[in-house]
Amino acid sequence: MATEDMVRAGTRTGADAAADGDTPQGTGTRTRDLRQLITYALVGGSGVLLDLGAFLLLYNVAGLHEQVANVLSTSLGITNNFVLNALFTFGRRDRLLRRYLRFYAVGLTGIALTFVLLAVFSRGLGIDPNLVKAGSLPLVLVFQFALNRKWSFA
Repeated sequence: MATEDMVRAGTRTGADAAADGDTPQGTGTRTRDLRQLITYALVGGSGVLLDLGAFLLLYNVAGLHEQVANVLSTSLGITNNFVLNALFTFGRRDRLLRRYLRFYAVGLTGIALTFVLLAVFSRGLGIDPNLVKAGSLPLVLVFQFALNRKWSFA
């Protein structure tokens, strides 16, 4: 009877909490967070490949201006990532338009962050843009993961 009262009051027993990954030490939560981050990174990798492939086709084959090709290819990559993250990373399928608009906004913040880093480190300090871009990826990944987890898929 005490267990039923605890469940009604919102308190879960050790077995129930452990089954959901909530242990006193928070190990289940950390494991879930790490799993989500890894899945998010893999999804992001697929988006990068799609973005780059689409850009190469739109710019080199279709002959679009590089800025137009970039907007279209980036939008395609962001949309790909949204769908895959909604399905696999965060498992959220409700309020999709609202979530997509938030996810797209977060994608734009990643572009802006990379732009600033390139301006400061490449133009300002003379560091090779390829190194700056590569170095910015982990920072942008973690920044966007946190924003998407707390805002887009909350």
